[in-house]
Amino acid sequence: MHLPRPPRRRHAAWAAAALTATALAAGALPAVAAATPSAEATPSALVAAKVDPSLRGAVAEGEAATFFVVLKDQADLSRARKQRTHAARAKAAFTELRAKAADTQAPLRSFLDRKKVGHQDFWIANALRVTGDQRLVDELAARPDVASVVREQHYSLDPVETAGAQVTASRAKPAGPASAASAVDDGAVPEWGVADIHADQVWKEYEDRGEGIVVANIDSGVQYDHPDLVANYRGSRGDGSFTHDYNFYDPTGQCGADGTPCDNNGHGTHTMGTMAGAGGIGVAPKAKWIAAKGCESDQCSDASLLAAGQWILAPTDREGRNPRPDLAPHIVNNSWGGGVSTFYQDIVEAWNAAGIFEAFAAGNDGDGRTCSTTRAPGAQAPSYGVGAYDAAGRIASFSGFGPSPVDGSAKPNISAPGVQVRSAWPGSAYNTINGTSMATPHVAGAVALLWSAAPSLIGNIDATRALLDEGARDVDDTRCGGTPGRNHVWGEGKLDVLASVEKAPHTAATVSGKVTDGATGAGLPHITVTATDDSGTSRTVTTGADGFYRLPLAPGAYAFSFGGYGYATGTAADVTLAESQAFTQDIALTAVASHRVSGTVRDVTGKALAGATVALDGTPLAAVTTNAKGRYVFTAVAEGSYGFTVKPTAPVLCNGVHTGTASVGGADLTEDVRLPNRTDAAGNSCAPAAYQWTAGTKKVALSGDEDAATIALPFPVKHYGVAYSSASVTTNGLVGFLSPRVGDYANTALPAAGPNGVKGVLAPLWDDLTIDRKSSVRTATTGVRGSRTFAVVWDGAAYANGAPGRSSFAVVFDEATGAVTFQYKSVADRGAGATVGIADQSGADALQYAYDQPVIADGSAVRFTQGAK
Repeated sequence: MHLPRPPRRRHAAWAAAALTATALAAGALPAVAAATPSAEATPSALVAAKVDPSLRGAVAEGEAATFFVVLKDQADLSRARKQRTHAARAKAAFTELRAKAADTQAPLRSFLDRKKVGHQDFWIANALRVTGDQRLVDELAARPDVASVVREQHYSLDPVETAGAQVTASRAKPAGPASAASAVDDGAVPEWGVADIHADQVWKEYEDRGEGIVVANIDSGVQYDHPDLVANYRGSRGDGSFTHDYNFYDPTGQCGADGTPCDNNGHGTHTMGTMAGAGGIGVAPKAKWIAAKGCESDQCSDASLLAAGQWILAPTDREGRNPRPDLAPHIVNNSWGGGVSTFYQDIVEAWNAAGIFEAFAAGNDGDGRTCSTTRAPGAQAPSYGVGAYDAAGRIASFSGFGPSPVDGSAKPNISAPGVQVRSAWPGSAYNTINGTSMATPHVAGAVALLWSAAPSLIGNIDATRALLDEGARDVDDTRCGGTPGRNHVWGEGKLDVLASVEKAPHTAATVSGKVTDGATGAGLPHITVTATDDSGTSRTVTTGADGFYRLPLAPGAYAFSFGGYGYATGTAADVTLAESQAFTQDIALTAVASHRVSGTVRDVTGKALAGATVALDGTPLAAVTTNAKGRYVFTAVAEGSYGFTVKPTAPVLCNGVHTGTASVGGADLTEDVRLPNRTDAAGNSCAPAAYQWTAGTKKVALSGDEDAATIALPFPVKHYGVAYSSASVTTNGLVGFLSPRVGDYANTALPAAGPNGVKGVLAPLWDDLTIDRKSSVRTATTGVRGSRTFAVVWDGAAYANGAPGRSSFAVVFDEATGAVTFQYKSVADRGAGATVGIADQSGADALQYAYDQPVIADGSAVRFTQGAK
């Protein structure tokens, strides 16, 4: 049995969270009640109540802090909840959330722009990330459109309980509770947790391993090519090639500029292995998976978690652009949290409205005795929080107990295996560790099995939770309240996915068959089978090594297609599937001819580009590199249409990435490419420009090693869409549009979004420079109104560390076009220790020309053109 949950409402959860810690410390009511002001409250008291007490303390001494400004007006997601399919729900939620944010944030953005305050804007929670002092905090809190002002926090990955932990390099299982008796079809023995929740029985009795379902995690990343994860990574083409766009996202920047998935902690690889790993470690080994790296390592910043939360609802390419809500996962696992102050509730509500099932760890703050030790977000009413137990059936000593310390709701919701859990680990290894982190992916994987077996449940969050609750095995433990069937130690009890699947509506039709080579009859592996219903919603599976596939589908009309490298795409006649129908759809595909594909790659100026990487996406062919003349060749490419990607290698400079299509038909193909200009997210681009030195005439009051001065601009200058009439200039080769900066002697790569990141700047030559008696910084204005130029000129700047040589360079603003040109008269060491580029006011977006690379030639110039913003 289970207790009813409080009604779920979308609201400005951050406003309540800002008061939670204070209310709890005083023994007050939960945060939701405490956030409601009394009738006698004065206007000033109401304003003060909007501010997170920890933020108030952080800015009390005149220091700046990073915080979030949360708007009162929230999106109405009722229309999204009414949509019939998962893809339609995600699209409707995304559209409404982004539209609401664009509309309601506009006045606040204008206010911050006038104040010269950078901001990073989010649509999933209708909030802006800002850095400022107490005065700015008070001004923002006084605005009628602001619900709360909350200090930025860092959350922890659910700490790994390492008693008995071990890392192994092979699939051999350790002795003890990590072993199980039964074997799966491939001969692997399911881990004890997989067997304890009866997932292996679902595999056998229902032939269900999560086919057609996409799972995700927000974690420390995932080793995408781990032997037990690579086959069902959605970005794997099954032929040794990968596409990471829409399949992996790293807002932390820890994985490198090219966006290749990584895991610098191990936690994310482990949780993904338990959800969807092969070899007996995963609950749903045939589900596809994608991932967002929302945690820098073992810590997760608000900004990264919010960006990851948005990506889950609307995946993007690796640059964070071109969102596709139709590619949202079905399920997302979250094994992180932190205390009682969190604003993630709005994200959870958005996911639920979009039909994305979320599972959260209840936390490892328990001691086996104390109640109310669950932690948010898993402790919040809208979240499905998971506790942990061991192989002997005992609640884990670290598992958090309810009721929720955040809002008093019944927590945890359910419990799952979380002690001595063996799963994947970076380095193609395995680790056996403990934590509610390890329990939670058992639940996420169970939902994948449930939704695969009963596709009519996909996107129905309430019905799915009810089935998990009803299937759970009760444990009578009322030490923290509740009933034997629903208490604050175990929640609904022990997860039992077999019982939940048995209680599900068994209306699904099952389509299965074999894909073969039309000439030889051999089974074809890694062929993508796509079933598309009459609403345009598609589900896909890939064939196994023997060419067989299986796909459960809700009753309805479907069109089928079959595609893989080296074969013409096959289609089958449309079919209408009835409830519980078993339908066989075999198909033989025809092999196609192969042809030569070659061409020349040129840079943005039209010169042949050596060292560029050319890839035919969707083929198993290895990428090739252009020679000294910019030439490349693929000797044999099967007929078909493929993604065609050309990337410059370092130094990248202003060369962008070419993405297009190569259609290989009945003859050899010549595909010449001229790389586009690089752009940032705002659409700013750069290109080499004509060198034209401008001598400075008016001296700027700058001298010494670390100095900054504010100068007036003769005409308004736009930077990332915001017009400025003044700017700050530093000895270290920076022009800034926010507060004057000193002490930025240590250059970094751009963007740099941290609390001390350089934001709202132009960096013609950011290095540790000094202005001595032999050098100066001057300005000059030329031309007539409407077509003037304004130059800031560093003449003979020396290096503070005494390195030989001096540098003369300039920033030139163009009134007519809004473009900015960096001019280089002479640069010591060709800029080998400098950062060159531009960065937006939040530090989240930038266009970097060079970082510690000797690429600046004397008598050269680089022009940055304004984008759409």
